[in-house]
Amino acid sequence: MSKRKLFEPYKIKDITLKNRIVMAPMCMYSCHNEDGKVENWHRTHYTSRAVGGVGLIILEATAVTPQGRISPQDLGIWSDEHVEGLAELVTLMKEQGAKTGIQLAHAGRKAVLEGDIIAPSAIPFNEDMKTPLEMTDNDIQETIQAFIKGAERAKKAGFDVIEIHGAHGYLINEFLSPLSNRRTDSYGGSKENRYRFLKEVIEGIKTVWEGPLFVRVSAEDYNEDGLHAEDYAEYGAWMKEQGVDLIDVSSGAVVPARIPVFPGYQVKLSETIKYGASIPTGAVGLITSGIQAEEILQNERADLILLARELLRDPYWPRTAAKELRTEIESPKQYERGWR
Repeated sequence: MSKRKLFEPYKIKDITLKNRIVMAPMCMYSCHNEDGKVENWHRTHYTSRAVGGVGLIILEATAVTPQGRISPQDLGIWSDEHVEGLAELVTLMKEQGAKTGIQLAHAGRKAVLEGDIIAPSAIPFNEDMKTPLEMTDNDIQETIQAFIKGAERAKKAGFDVIEIHGAHGYLINEFLSPLSNRRTDSYGGSKENRYRFLKEVIEGIKTVWEGPLFVRVSAEDYNEDGLHAEDYAEYGAWMKEQGVDLIDVSSGAVVPARIPVFPGYQVKLSETIKYGASIPTGAVGLITSGIQAEEILQNERADLILLARELLRDPYWPRTAAKELRTEIESPKQYERGWR
């Protein structure tokens, strides 16, 4: 049986993924003590996808500050006390052959928490959500430092890849989009100024992290006054200059909007950024079959395939895709008699 591109290894810096299948970050909201620490659910959930054959597993949005959580149940990396649990999780996944990533995140104005929340501008996401405080220069510098400390802890925990969460209407996305950033200082106004916060986060992380660095973006605001894939191709070129290795291309959620959803609806956005910025991309969004994933890779519309809900439905999706593509993959030794 012929080898398919989906199952070819993929090298990024000194890391080689065994295939092009990536588990996309998906919040589990499972820290029941509100302390951001790894619990048994995380150990079971992530390790099972490693057993299932995923090449790279990227942990859910992991908050760099308590104020930056989406909810009180989010995973955290704001304290050295988080490193032990995250390191255990890394070990469990690596034992089953997966490379490991973590998504460093700050929710900005979309945090649903007690107390004050912060954002580039004092504009609520919608009428039902809290109005954030506009970030001061001190808030901005403290948050950049929190991302850097998060990267240091990710390194200590043994992760192979760091992804910066710049999508889905959370803090970095809020800085990038003119719909949510109305600042008149050096962090707002022009496209260059709106990029400054992400630029400084990347610069800071690069001082402590030598491994592969991804950025997730929302490449379409679905609003005529917002940003589109061509804007993110420009941002992507700037990220490439800074040493970002791959852009994980999602869309939407910076403002309420009607999003036209269909199979592979974000792949064109990935393609636009890949060629517009000459940077590797990951495609995500209603990718459910091996044939669909293979088409995206064979037509060079993306370099990696990120799966989200499909991996919730089928932790062994790599095997499902291999059968569909009539190719063979190595099974866990313990499962050989069942995977033939």
